[in-house]
Amino acid sequence: MLRPKEVVCKWVDAFNNHDVETITSLYHENATNHQVTNAPVVGIEAIHSMFKEEFAAADMTAIVENIFEDGQWAILEWKDPLGLRGCGFFQVVNGKILFQRGYWDKLSFLKQHNLPVE
Repeated sequence: MLRPKEVVCKWVDAFNNHDVETITSLYHENATNHQVTNAPVVGIEAIHSMFKEEFAAADMTAIVENIFEDGQWAILEWKDPLGLRGCGFFQVVNGKILFQRGYWDKLSFLKQHNLPVE
């Protein structure tokens, strides 16, 4: 079974390849992905839809700065090629992401990708 840090490494690879199927396969069926700038997304089908929509809207890349592991948790510090920085907390249970929370500056992201400011 994969350790939390290993799951997050696979998550980063899938994210950077915009591979919706692989990234979705890393989540529990009833997982929650809560990017704090948005409402929580609950359930694997909703998470699949979220990634499909987000990858279609912007060319996103996560450059790993650090990945830490503590028990069931992995913490990812990242940056992107445009200078945005953020971090994510992943609770991994039985080799799958059960809960994810991400912190990043949504306004900067929208402006950098020429997306409408909500």
